[in-house]
Amino acid sequence: MQVLESEQFAKPPTHIAIIMDGNGRWASARGLPRVAGHQRGAEAVRVVVESCRDLGISYLTLYAFSSENWNRPPSEVDDLMALLRHYLRREIVELHGNNVRVRFIGNRAPLAQDINSLIDEAESKTSDNSGLTLTIAVNYGSHNEILGACKSIAVAVADGSLSLDSITEEVFDRYLDTVNTPPPDLLIRTSGEKRLSNFLLWQLAYSELIFMDALWPDFTKRQLEEAVSEYHGRDRRYGARNA
Repeated sequence: MQVLESEQFAKPPTHIAIIMDGNGRWASARGLPRVAGHQRGAEAVRVVVESCRDLGISYLTLYAFSSENWNRPPSEVDDLMALLRHYLRREIVELHGNNVRVRFIGNRAPLAQDINSLIDEAESKTSDNSGLTLTIAVNYGSHNEILGACKSIAVAVADGSLSLDSITEEVFDRYLDTVNTPPPDLLIRTSGEKRLSNFLLWQLAYSELIFMDALWPDFTKRQLEEAVSEYHGRDRRYGARNA
């Protein structure tokens, strides 16, 4: 990919979010079980994390398992949970060594106890790291997140710790799973699908959206660089008009 001279010095997006789609189709196209696609997709995660560090990205958020994914066949859900365990056991040491801070968002209550323990360990071990912040969305759904924030705010108003007049967008942000994380500048979705699938609906209000045909297991640093290059070509006006 040819990089324009102006892009060589352009400030990278602070936060990239990715909907990692196409693992199953990648496996089916090769006559492999779906779990093989998920395994290959986990390898693509490592590539993208390393690439974001190289490009100077500060925040990366990955949609790993949605609250709707429980509707998949139990065998596939089991495979995904096993892969999550494997990732947490294998990758955290390396991520920590590379100064990556790891966070998780989503409803963790339905997850197995050992997975929650591994998540706690990963977040605790990397909490003081100052490099890339990697946020992994597991059992995450934006509707549930926003509803939970509304309920928490309602409780705070009812007990007098928060006044109705003090509720602003900034206050609302503090009740979301992504508290202390800037909104994504850029959302990438792979596999050619063009929808948000209940992912970061509040946070993506002014994000640039890029939909790519590449299936997630085939996603490389080159595709990431192409998306960032396209991002630099966008005119982000946030509802205003050009002069």
